[in-house]
Amino acid sequence: MDFTEETAVTAVRDSFAGTADPRLRELLDGLVGHLHAYVRETRPTPAEWESAIGFLTEAGQKCDDTRQELILLSDVLGVSMLVETINGQADGTESTVLGPFHVVASPPRESGDNIDLVGGGRPCVVTARVVSTAGEPVPGASVDVWQCNKDGFYDVQQPGIQPLGNGRGLFATDAEGRVWFRTVVPSHYPIPADGPVGRLLRATGRHPFRPAHIHFIVAAPGHRTLTTHMFVADSPYLDSDAVFAVKTSLVVDFREIDDEALAERYQVSAPFRLAAFDIVLEAAGEVPTRPVA
Repeated sequence: MDFTEETAVTAVRDSFAGTADPRLRELLDGLVGHLHAYVRETRPTPAEWESAIGFLTEAGQKCDDTRQELILLSDVLGVSMLVETINGQADGTESTVLGPFHVVASPPRESGDNIDLVGGGRPCVVTARVVSTAGEPVPGASVDVWQCNKDGFYDVQQPGIQPLGNGRGLFATDAEGRVWFRTVVPSHYPIPADGPVGRLLRATGRHPFRPAHIHFIVAAPGHRTLTTHMFVADSPYLDSDAVFAVKTSLVVDFREIDDEALAERYQVSAPFRLAAFDIVLEAAGEVPTRPVA
């Protein structure tokens, strides 16, 4: 059978007929159908298609141990957040993107530790409580946190300036599901814009900025693992996050506290910022498989 515009999708789908994994075949069928429909609709020239392949090749070449340009591309196209939204918790805390900087193991820390190893920013205390959808505390939950510094850079972006592990910590909740740590208020910042994703943003007139936030991965036996953020309520770019990750329920007030006694209790200097984050985990269970449209 000749390969024509009309027969192309069928020919390629039929080539995957022997795929043993039914879910893999479903995903490939959907990909081929939508990708071919895109090509038929937009009718790219060979030079344009070659340029697109070159862009993806360059994005892959930009990846290393401390940077993931392809995750960044997925983020700015809104695909990362769409996947999170489709697979997010129905009754628990909303999820957001992993981001490109969860690339090193967070150092184990005790509740109350200071994850800011550099200093110089506005002191901040974050308290978190992990509970089930029934409101019961989840003791022993793993709480992995990471954030940028006061200038908007993660540790892996500034080797020799920030020590590896700055702004990161792996905590465990106590019997009441609680954990707290000291840090600095993170800054809003631009995503890395010195590669192909940055060129894409400039070519389309988009800014590269993300609002200030702290990342969390929370895991506990018998519960679904959650990847989420807490966003600083007074940060710029809450309404135009470059990776579309802001959800209203995750915007948290970092209150200004000028109380010497409370500062002493939390082992910080006054004034400081105080943020409380309640995290609700759903019970473990199979995530429903949604049909490919």
